[in-house]
Amino acid sequence: MKNETYEEYLKEKAKSFEEKCVFCGECCGSKDDPCSKLLKNPNGNFFCEDYENRLGPQKTISGKGFTCVSIREHIANKTTRINCAYNR
Repeated sequence: MKNETYEEYLKEKAKSFEEKCVFCGECCGSKDDPCSKLLKNPNGNFFCEDYENRLGPQKTISGKGFTCVSIREHIANKTTRINCAYNR
């Protein structure tokens, strides 16, 4: 498989994986002490105000530090929150 074809495949897989998200904000702590970058749309959906740069050190609204990781990492480590759509 050519590199660009494989890279396209990976991008498509990542896109289809991300499409499972229902924007509940669970993975970002919407129900307790959320990430300070977590915002809510008027329609009730949550989103990260800096999604492209979300991974790595972050803070919650109360100032607690944490490391943001991809949802795939949460799934692999079995750390998804109970109501997360990826648990369905």
